[in-house]
Amino acid sequence: MEDIPLVEMRKISKSFGMVKALQAVDLKLYHNEVLGLVGDNAAGKSTLVKILSGVYAPDEGEIFIEGKKVNFTSPADSRKLGIEMIYQDLALVPNLSIAGNIFLGREPVKNLLGMRILDKKRMFEESREIITKLGIDVESTKIKSENLSGGQRQTVAVGRAVFFKPRVVIMDEPTAALSVKGIKRVLELIKELRERGISIIFISHRLPNIFAVADRIVILRAGRRVGDRITRDTAPEEIIELMVGISQDNES
Repeated sequence: MEDIPLVEMRKISKSFGMVKALQAVDLKLYHNEVLGLVGDNAAGKSTLVKILSGVYAPDEGEIFIEGKKVNFTSPADSRKLGIEMIYQDLALVPNLSIAGNIFLGREPVKNLLGMRILDKKRMFEESREIITKLGIDVESTKIKSENLSGGQRQTVAVGRAVFFKPRVVIMDEPTAALSVKGIKRVLELIKELRERGISIIFISHRLPNIFAVADRIVILRAGRRVGDRITRDTAPEEIIELMVGISQDNES
């Protein structure tokens, strides 16, 4: 790991009405790292990563990318700096093809007789390339996403996130509705992305999955960070204790 984090969030606070979703939370993500982000329901995990992905603006706190302070006013700002998020519901359009979903919002165009039209040939060819690399076996990228299995849809969502060469991929509960086989494939994908130099924030309630791939684990409880552990130096029991409040973080 390098001394300067790829991403650093300092003293992030966010409230929704009277509910304090986050209270002065710090988070660091290093180059080529898989960071597990865990906590019970309403711990603030999704709110924190939605701030990093530009969906929400923090009430207080700062965000730094490689030591440079940034301000995100929309997800587009976050994407421009190489941060992609895969939402728990995958955010795929059911009646769009695999190719259409991968290029959604960033469709390539070409000029034809002075008119700009979708370059569908490029979309199908390039989406086929990325889907093949990610190990999904389908006849064509023209297939609609509604006809795919849960694991295949997850792979399409990952493909969309990584196609534009991000530096950070955020995965919010990517294994929640998958079979054992599908979960295994997602964990393999996370390892493959790290090997390609992509840093990952991985949110999951399933601690065995976190321990299978994460280099480090940050624990949130009731909107506060209560732990930051190197995975190899901790155990599920300690993480659970921090999540539910039995143990206290001893960080300086």
